[in-house]
Amino acid sequence: MNSRGQTSHSSRRLLRGTAMAFIALALAGCAAQKKELTTGSIPSANFSKPVQSMNATELSAAAESIGKAYERNPKDRTAGLNYANMLRMTGRNDQALAVMQQVAINFPTDREVLAAYGKSQAAAGQLEQALDTISRAQTPDRPDWKLKSAEGAILDQLGRAPEARQRYREALDIQPNEPTVLSNLGMSYLLAKDLKTAETYLRSAVGQPGADSSVRQNLALAIGLQGRFPEAEQIARQELSPDQAEANVKYLRSIMSQQNAWQKLSKEDKNTN
Repeated sequence: MNSRGQTSHSSRRLLRGTAMAFIALALAGCAAQKKELTTGSIPSANFSKPVQSMNATELSAAAESIGKAYERNPKDRTAGLNYANMLRMTGRNDQALAVMQQVAINFPTDREVLAAYGKSQAAAGQLEQALDTISRAQTPDRPDWKLKSAEGAILDQLGRAPEARQRYREALDIQPNEPTVLSNLGMSYLLAKDLKTAETYLRSAVGQPGADSSVRQNLALAIGLQGRFPEAEQIARQELSPDQAEANVKYLRSIMSQQNAWQKLSKEDKNTN
């Protein structure tokens, strides 16, 4: 392989990996984005702020607190769901999967448990198994838009974009203008390097009531990859603590350093068609 081919291959792998990472985050954070943790037996007073706005140290402490509740009663459905959710939020995906495996053994037909189990499988890289689990959690007579969107995110990671987008649109039929679904749909187009279409859906997502910071960060990525970094940075800094904003902007800058590679890759694709 010549140097140009090696550069193209490396760029393709890096940029696809970047988009995949954001798709995976959308999936892993699906429950947290739209629904607060089910605190159950854990007093809400234990948390001084919403988990979504906690920094890494605070999240770790919260996970430790929830973990103790789970250890006291491993068969407690709510404690297990809470603990696995928090573990996913802190990136401890293998441990979250182990917790959800136990919860699923105790509650094998529980729809919410199956959904959380599927998300844990996906976060741990078991995509085909996750697809099967989430499909089993879905019921034709009462379809759940969250499960449709989660299924779409898994299909995107498997490279099955047309099927993924169909699931997102089915989710939007059930829950019109839902920002997390619009965001996942936008990220599906970003994964395909259709940045203009990605931006359109992500702007629509950001404009919906209830759009959270993760949706805005996805929009910042789509804009930054088009070379409009000042605009991307401004969006990335919104509604975050200074530390969180700086971390996001630093990550955006690392991605933007590859934006020329993205543009070259798109041109190479056009030239080879």
